[in-house]
Order: sequence, then C-alpha cells, then structure tokens
Amino acid sequence: MASDIYLLDFFSYGFIQRAFIAGSLISVACSVLGVILVLKRLSLIGDGLAHVTFGSVAIALALKTHPFLLSIPISALSSIGIMKLIKHTKVYSDAAIGIVSSVGIATGIICASLGGGFNVDIFSILFGSILAVTNEETLTSAIVSIVVILLVLRYYKEILSVTFDEELAKVSGIKTDFINNVIALLTSVTIVLAMKLVGIMLTSALIILPAMSAFQNANSFKSAMIHAVLIALFTVNTGIFTSFILNLPTGSVIVMLNLLVFVVATVIKRYRFATLRVSDRGNA
Repeated sequence: MASDIYLLDFFSYGFIQRAFIAGSLISVACSVLGVILVLKRLSLIGDGLAHVTFGSVAIALALKTHPFLLSIPISALSSIGIMKLIKHTKVYSDAAIGIVSSVGIATGIICASLGGGFNVDIFSILFGSILAVTNEETLTSAIVSIVVILLVLRYYKEILSVTFDEELAKVSGIKTDFINNVIALLTSVTIVLAMKLVGIMLTSALIILPAMSAFQNANSFKSAMIHAVLIALFTVNTGIFTSFILNLPTGSVIVMLNLLVFVVATVIKRYRFATLRVSDRGNA
C-alpha cells in the first residue's frame, strides 16, 4: 500500500510527467528515423549532427540566446550539407559526416572557451537533463514527433524504395533527393530535441540501438519500425523511472537499457535460428 502511495506521489510531479511525455515522444521519432538511417548506412549522421548541435548550443549560450533558436536551423542546414557532400563529391557518407562533425565540435569548443569555459548549461546539453524539460519543449517534442510520423506515413512507399535501392527508386521516378532531404531535416530536428533526453554525447545511441534490436527479430520494414518504437518507449520510460529512483544519469541508464535489450534480442534470434536448424534436421 505504501509503495502504491509513493508511486502516485512520484507521478504527481509536473516535471516527472513532462519527462515521461517528452521522453516518449522523442523516442518514437528517434526509433522511426533510426530504422531508416541504419538501413541507409547513415546511422552515424546522428552522431555528426549531435556534434553540430553542441557547436550551435555553445554559440547560443555565448550570445545568451535560447539554444533551440540557433540549434534547429544550424542542424538542419548541416544535415542538408551532409547530403550535398555525399551526392556532389566523391566523399563517402562516413567521411562527409566526419567533416561536418569535426567542424561542429571544434566550433563548440572555441565558443565555450571564449565564453569562459564549460559551464553547467554546457554539461546539461552534453549529458542530458530530461527532468528539467519545460512545457514549451514538451509541446515542441509533440509537434516534431507528429510531423515525423505523418511524413513517414505520407511518403512510406518512397522512403521504402529509397532506403533499399536508391538507384532503382530514381529510375522509377521517385524524387530521391527530396526524400533524402526530408529524412535529413527530420533527423536534424529530432537530434536537437533528443539532447534534452540523453545528451549530445549519447544521442546517436538512441537512434541506432532500438533499430538494431528491432532488426534481430523483425521480418519486414514496417515490423522493424513497430518493434523499434516499442523498444524505445520501454527503454526510455524505464530508464527515466530507474534513474530517478537510483539517482543515476538518465541518458546513461537509457542507453544501457537499450544495450541490454539488444543483447537479449540477439540471444533470442540465435535461439530461434538454432531451434529452426534442429527442426529442419529432424524433418530431413
């Protein structure tokens, strides 16, 4: 009975409610985009844009401006820049991401140094502060998540084609550049929001791990998305609750839970594969 009362008190706090709502919304956007980015071999774009976001946040703090006001447009332009580099030069995707990433992190360090060093605001951006999320940020998370889901549903067939065979999609009349830019822009905005949840240093994990866990047992593109969303919702909400109870960094707990789920999913896949082989031998 006492534990029930404690849980009711726990969920009665406004900042806890905002953390769970924002965390759930951001996790949905990250997991859906993660499936697309991993299959397109652009999973590290999250890491690259996270470094760009660090640079833009450092500039915003130096100018005493709200980080979102600069981070979203700069991250969006950087994502388009990465896609342009990949298309119009002989630079591979990982190299293009590395170029933009290094420039972003270097800019952030210079701005932080000129601004008097790494302060509390910078550290909260680096490692996340989901319990400090505001009503405005929660609303923004809701809008971005809805936009991500609606655009993925609207262009589902085009995204599916571009993800698995871009050349064939282009020949089929699909505007591949437009689809790639849409994916890049959605990713950039989602990365900026995710910095509140797990911090810039761990943002790419929130995109990659749920998708990789989903791929272990999913049998289709749509199934992988659904699995990834469910995994992300579970790990994020469990991570927020666990980190608050144990007084641990929320972002790190969420990432470790995602790693645990990935290990379990891999073990289940191997067990199913081994069982299938034994069954086939028995039938033979």
